[in-house]
Amino acid sequence: MVDLAASGSDVLNVVAALAGGVFIAGALVLAVYFGMRVMDRELPHPSPEEQPTLPAGGAIREIREMREAEEMPLSAGGERLLPHELRRQSTRRGTDQKRKRWLPGSSGSFGSGGLGHV
Repeated sequence: MVDLAASGSDVLNVVAALAGGVFIAGALVLAVYFGMRVMDRELPHPSPEEQPTLPAGGAIREIREMREAEEMPLSAGGERLLPHELRRQSTRRGTDQKRKRWLPGSSGSFGSGGLGHV
């Protein structure tokens, strides 16, 4: 009698696993079906003729230049302006176009653990 109870629970486990697998497979089939319906409603992909092209002069290159900042303006009372009170400040091309570098032998940044400037 004990053998029948054990084999009954084994059959129940197999049936439960099979039902779970069928449920998951059905959910995946429905997800693919609904995904295909959504894709059918979208606009078609552009043709190769509709793709963007390079300008006649070729690819645009990056321009690097050193800029000089304008002096920070003060308010009418001579106090510092807050960020929301500032207007966009213009900059001008710097006379010295040589890139600023740190001193050789210095740490390069604060707290980096380097020896610092000796």
